[in-house]
Amino acid sequence: MGELNAGTERAKGLARLDAPTWDLVVIGGGISGAGVAQQAARRGWTVLLIEQRDFAWGTSSRSSKLVHGGLRYLKEGDIKTTLHSVRERERLMREAPELIEPQSFLFANCEGRKPGRWLFQLGLMVYDLMAGLRSHFWADLATTQALAPGLAPPKMRGALVFQDAKTDDARLVWRVLIEAQRDGALVLNYVSALGLQLDAGRVSSITLQDVLTHQQFQVRAKAVVNATGAWADRLRGAVGGKPMLRPLRGSHLVVPFWRLPVAQSISLMHPTDGRPVFLYPWEGATLIGTTDLDHRQSLDVEASITPQEVDYLLAAVNDQFPAAALRAADISACYAGVRPVVDDGTGSASHAARDHVVLDESGLVTLTGGKLTTFRLMAQDALALAAPHVGMPFARDAAAVFNPVGKLNPRWSAAVRHRLAARYGYRAQALCVGATDAELQTIPGTNTLWLELAIAAKHEAVVHLDDLLLRRTRLGILLPRGGLDHLARIRSLCELHLLWSDTQWQTEIERYRALIAAHYQVPDPLVIPCGTDRSLRSRPALSSTD
Repeated sequence: MGELNAGTERAKGLARLDAPTWDLVVIGGGISGAGVAQQAARRGWTVLLIEQRDFAWGTSSRSSKLVHGGLRYLKEGDIKTTLHSVRERERLMREAPELIEPQSFLFANCEGRKPGRWLFQLGLMVYDLMAGLRSHFWADLATTQALAPGLAPPKMRGALVFQDAKTDDARLVWRVLIEAQRDGALVLNYVSALGLQLDAGRVSSITLQDVLTHQQFQVRAKAVVNATGAWADRLRGAVGGKPMLRPLRGSHLVVPFWRLPVAQSISLMHPTDGRPVFLYPWEGATLIGTTDLDHRQSLDVEASITPQEVDYLLAAVNDQFPAAALRAADISACYAGVRPVVDDGTGSASHAARDHVVLDESGLVTLTGGKLTTFRLMAQDALALAAPHVGMPFARDAAAVFNPVGKLNPRWSAAVRHRLAARYGYRAQALCVGATDAELQTIPGTNTLWLELAIAAKHEAVVHLDDLLLRRTRLGILLPRGGLDHLARIRSLCELHLLWSDTQWQTEIERYRALIAAHYQVPDPLVIPCGTDRSLRSRPALSSTD
């Protein structure tokens, strides 16, 4: 299997677009598209996946990083989504335990606040029953304070503790993509789909364009899967599909772990509107999320958090940890993503259905909605519709997504072996041969190894600096100022592999600096982003029904 990187490997990949006909072309390089490509390639289909920006650029690098069963969906009566999610969570934890890790959640029970202890505990019993285990328990007040020092919402009486899981969402996408590559799929970032062509009423070819050079390609395909997330309605327009999506924005805060040290994930209902909010330890920092709002800005503009969302999330944290007195100045980074939720006419954004939808429109199979956790099931649903067009047999199965990691260098510490296995899967040993002690050190303030930067630059299709610092590694949201203070060492580790000139380095740094300032830092409350409803500026709290 060839390795993807910038330059010659990308050129080789583009040259392969001249293949007579692909069994399947997947448009979209997030977790949905990656899952479809992996599942199809494993079955022997010839597969091409293209992404108009970078892999995981959209929702799949901006999620809450949770691989969870969707307890909130159980509360809303969505039994099917919860059951599928719980079972897939357990599967992922078995297959890739280094990348999908268990996370304990704690929900404080407070007098006069919903849901009450017994109702919530009943939900947890059903949740555990679906997973085939018992993980939840009641913690009295003293135990709760020992598990979560500083937790002190008004009238707290104790807490319910239960288990879910967390991951690095962008690395999960990359792990699935390298499994697809192993089975023969060609995956290319920065290649866009300009248009679909129909023959006898069915999609037969696609016009593609290399975003970097503007070179165009005409590619024939037996079937096309539209896995473009919140952008899915655009592609459906070519086959007469009517809009069906309701883009919802979810925003998050990242603060240094020392500023808000938590061992448990603290789950809560926002004191203002009763929406679920959480905070938990992630990658050496503390992650806080999430909002749930109709996103009315252009999807062509990178989503950003608003000042109201910052205030809303800080209010939730300070209600639970009043002594922390967390302020906007404590925030290292913010990020926002747009969820592709199917519009079911629900008034409240928070209550919109989260199950996925798959439909076949003239050979264009659209897969949208759903959850990070259930990507494998979603992919198989899409392939079931694509198979008749491809002329290939299809049967749902429970085969593993990930190949075993294998043994890693025993001289490396357990923490290093765990980290490398999580990031690189079965390729970990081969990619890390010859790593020096200095390269295996962590970058201060994070769990990231310096080695990860060089590996990404050499092997992981890095085209822009933000690909490297926001998705292959997560330094852009883990470090103050997006990691700009480490640029000298980052360049020294990566320039041999990226082969950028001095001018290109300067262009990339300026581009990245502007990106971080505009979309990953606390917004200036005096600056109202284009498309924001100005009436929100006068509201004291952010409601999920906005």
